[in-house]
Amino acid sequence: MTRLAGLELDCSSIAVGCMNFSTIDSDAEREALIDAALELGITLFDHADIYGGGESEALFGRVLSAHPDWRQRMIIQTKCGIRFPGDTYGDEWPARYDFSRDHIVRAVEGSLTRLGIEQIDVLLLHRPDLLMDVDEVGRAFDELVASGKVRAFGVSNFDAEQIRLLETGLSMPLVVNQLQLSLLHAELIAGGAKVNTTQTYTGSANTLDFCRRQGISVQAWSPVAGGQLYNAGQDAPQHVRDAADFAKHLAEQKSVSLTAILLAWLLAHPARIVPVVGTTKAARLREACEATSVSLSREEWYGLLEKAQGKPVQ
Repeated sequence: MTRLAGLELDCSSIAVGCMNFSTIDSDAEREALIDAALELGITLFDHADIYGGGESEALFGRVLSAHPDWRQRMIIQTKCGIRFPGDTYGDEWPARYDFSRDHIVRAVEGSLTRLGIEQIDVLLLHRPDLLMDVDEVGRAFDELVASGKVRAFGVSNFDAEQIRLLETGLSMPLVVNQLQLSLLHAELIAGGAKVNTTQTYTGSANTLDFCRRQGISVQAWSPVAGGQLYNAGQDAPQHVRDAADFAKHLAEQKSVSLTAILLAWLLAHPARIVPVVGTTKAARLREACEATSVSLSREEWYGLLEKAQGKPVQ
């Protein structure tokens, strides 16, 4: 468990990502998945207003309405800010990001209706809006807190400088940054080793360090790299095959699943990364939760990183 900054909310070490909730065949299966997650001690359920075109939130809300007691055991998080062509004014308008006050408030009201709840625990801005007016975002956040519709706020896919800029317009700290992180998408983790070397270094590599210093919880989306390491055949790049082989070796050695090893690699980082697992299967959730009891040595951790990068860490 980790405590979200400034809130009396204990967040589980593993989260359920609800992006694919609308692809589950029946309410009975959706109910079984949520029930299994709660029994495993998972408290965080991650949504977005665009998942399934809003259907994922609506179906989750329908199951929750049959089990209102579950709400007290959950942190419900959702995102807003991504807009698709034709969502309001017609197909001639492009896909875009929208952090205007009107859109943020309207998106929250839509999510609350679909989820069938009175308050969102954490609202994330989904991806940076190039036209972001930090004062306008701040006004929207203040309004949503004052009305009791949102408890806390965070971001997704923001680097350190974007967070610093946004917080100049806010009256409250951000509590979450959700980022793409996995063994095969590890630049935000490994990039710091490139400082003062001949390798390319980008400023975004300090994002995790910034979040740690600010007490911002880091969440990892796509934490098992879209399943690339499960069936890495001869057509896969050599570094992917090597990483898969080593991870499977460790899984066999420690008598756990491959999923557990991949997530344990993230959990071992001192940023206390929370993997957001998007499975629709209770069995895969159980495998994910095995990760919390897996201990990787420093040598095993760096060994996985070296295999995944296809070159020594330097």
